[in-house]
Order: sequence, then C-alpha cells, then structure tokens
Amino acid sequence: MSILNKHAVLEKNVTLLAIFAFLVVTIGGLVQIVPLFYLENTIEDVEGMRPYTPLELAGRDVYIREGCYVCHSQMIRPMRDEVERYGHYSLAAESKYDHPFQWGSKRTGPDLARVGGRYSDEWHVDHLRNPQSVVPESVMPKYGFLEAKLIEGTYIADLLSTNRFVGVPYTDEMIEAAQADFKAQADPDSDYDGLLERYGDKVNVRNFDGAPGISEADALIAYLQMLGTLVDFSTFTPDASR
Repeated sequence: MSILNKHAVLEKNVTLLAIFAFLVVTIGGLVQIVPLFYLENTIEDVEGMRPYTPLELAGRDVYIREGCYVCHSQMIRPMRDEVERYGHYSLAAESKYDHPFQWGSKRTGPDLARVGGRYSDEWHVDHLRNPQSVVPESVMPKYGFLEAKLIEGTYIADLLSTNRFVGVPYTDEMIEAAQADFKAQADPDSDYDGLLERYGDKVNVRNFDGAPGISEADALIAYLQMLGTLVDFSTFTPDASR
C-alpha cells in the first residue's frame, strides 16, 4: 500500500485520525514543556537589577490602583522606531520583580519603560496636576489629588513580606527597616545610608513633590523616576547562550 493510500485510510477513519492527532499534539507539547523543567531560571540575570524600595513599591501600587497601565505600556519592542523613540528594548529581567508585570501593547500615552530621569520632579508634579499644561494634546485626567493624600507607610513591611512570598528577594533586614527606608527616601536630610546599603547607590533620595510629608505623589514620582534606570545599557551584552 502506497503512502498516499495509507494517508487516505487515516483521513477516512475518524477514530484513527483522532488518535494520531492526539499523539502529534502531545509530542509537540512535550517538546515545548519538558525542557522548562530542567532550567533553573528562564530569565537572564542582568547586573543592576534590584527589588523596589519601599517608597517605590508604594508608588507602584498607586500606579496600578489608578489604572495608569491601561494607557501606558512598559514594553519597548526590538524594532527600530521603538528603540529610537524610547531607548533600549525591554529585557525580561527588568520585570522579574513585578507582580503583576506591566508589559502590554495598548498605548494611549507613551511607553514608560525608560521614563526614569527623562523629566524633572517638578515636571511630573505639573503633569499630575494638569497634564494639558505640559502636553496640550494629552487626554490624561488630572491627578493633583495625589499630593493631598499623605501616607505613613504603616503597613509597608507587610507589603514587602507579601512580595517576598511570591519570590521577590527581600531580606529580613529589608523588611525590618521598611518603614524607616520608606521615610528616608523622601527626606534628603535624613540618615539614608542604610537605605543605600540595602538597595544600592542608584536610589533617588529627595522630596519628590516638594511639599511637607510623604504623599502618594511622592511615591508615584519615586517609582516613575527609577523606571529603566537600573541597567547600564552602555555595557550590557545579551547572553547569546539563551
């Protein structure tokens, strides 16, 4: 019997066709899934990455709560037009401490993956108060109320503990010092040496909204100002073995 005739038999027998289709799908699935069980990590480790500071983590929660992710992605694709506009394409490692991560394709506003350091704190304050005052064509709503909402960081240690439970490598020392670090980052006159020892010297320490107390605007701006700043792309070389 020729191969063509054998194939015809398979096509005409529903049961036999279902069995062979199942086998093909099973083999294809196993080829994709099984290797993952033998990999210690599917994300390339990149020098410079660290967990969010307590203030940045609080700001990220404000970012998610206010739905900023609905209009702003944090995913620069490896395409010329995107790289020229936003900077180096996004690395998986840059989101490994995000729960949930902020990748996506919907952009009503610009991508924010590399927004850290691009604008001054004063610009961010003005932008939050009245987006159209700095970007006339913007459709972003006003978020000036964030300046009036002060936060004490009472439960910030619990927030770090929760993130550690899902894999973020916060140490016992980081959790114990969480509230102190939360307050120190927004006060340049404080003793913030411990904060820098725990999170590195790239931590921005200043009064972000320029007003007394720590507001949700402080936390949100602290978060925005660190996005895309941790990895030194002038020396970064992709791991070709992955």
